[in-house]
Amino acid sequence: MTDPAKVRRHAERIRELVASVVRSQIKDPRLGMITITDARITADLRDATVFYTVLGDAAAQASTAAALESAKGMLRSTVGKALGLRHSPTLTFVLDDVQDQVKHIDDLLAAARNADAEVQRLAAKAQYAGEPQPYRVEDEDSDDEIEDADTEDDEPRGGNRR
Repeated sequence: MTDPAKVRRHAERIRELVASVVRSQIKDPRLGMITITDARITADLRDATVFYTVLGDAAAQASTAAALESAKGMLRSTVGKALGLRHSPTLTFVLDDVQDQVKHIDDLLAAARNADAEVQRLAAKAQYAGEPQPYRVEDEDSDDEIEDADTEDDEPRGGNRR
C-alpha cells in the first residue's frame, strides 16, 4: 500500500517536471500557449494523468494535443529519471476545460439573476386575487360583549372535576 502523501508529492513533482520540460525543451511549433494545471498519479505509481489548458481556439488545442503526444516519450523518460522510480509512469494528457465550465456557470448565474429580476418586477405590480381582507372580522362592539361574558363565568372551562 502506497502512502497517500507520497502519491501527492509525486503528482506535484510530475506537474512541475512536465511544465518545466514543456517550457524549456520541447521546440515543437504546434505547441501553443500551454499551462500545466494539475497532475494525478495512481496509487501504484504506474499511470499519471497530466491536465493542461491551451490559450486559443479548437485548432490550437488540437495542435497542442498532437505536440504533447509526439513528445510523450521524452517527457516520460525525464519524469522517470527525476522521480527515481523503478518504473516510469505512463503519461496521459487531458485537456482541462475548467475555463469553459466557468464561463458556462457564469452564463447560467446571469440567466438566473435576470429571471429573478423579472419575477421581482412582476411581483411589484401584483395584487391579491380576492378581497383585501379575506378573513371575517367582527365589530369591536361584539368583542367587548364576548370579554364581559368570559369574566362572569366563575367555573373553569371543561366542567367540574371532583
